[in-house]
Amino acid sequence: MSGKDRPEGISPTAVEAAPGLWRVDLQKHDLSIPGREVVQSRVEFTPDSPPFKHFHPGEEIICVLQGSLEYTLEGRSPMVCNVGDALTVPYGVHHQARNVGDGVAVELATYVVEKGKPLLTRVD
Repeated sequence: MSGKDRPEGISPTAVEAAPGLWRVDLQKHDLSIPGREVVQSRVEFTPDSPPFKHFHPGEEIICVLQGSLEYTLEGRSPMVCNVGDALTVPYGVHHQARNVGDGVAVELATYVVEKGKPLLTRVD
């Protein structure tokens, strides 16, 4: 997508990972735990980004940096997190997030995952 097609409020270095979902990969490193790595990303959601169900091969630790995001974790009621709120998604739990505000919403996502596995697997 060209710069002119980038929605207002999305970081200039972000890459569109799904419709309305933009990522800036910040770091990826091996951990002292054998077979594990940490991946950290800034994830930006446009107001019209559709949620999609997915899971990760490890834990996802989230902190909302901007806006309001609604998270739905398998087996739990949806919850809205606002700026400064944190959430941990357990290993393998199916979940989705959606922007429930008017502008771009942003989370800092830190993944502690099994090395060599896809970071994200979509669930139909």
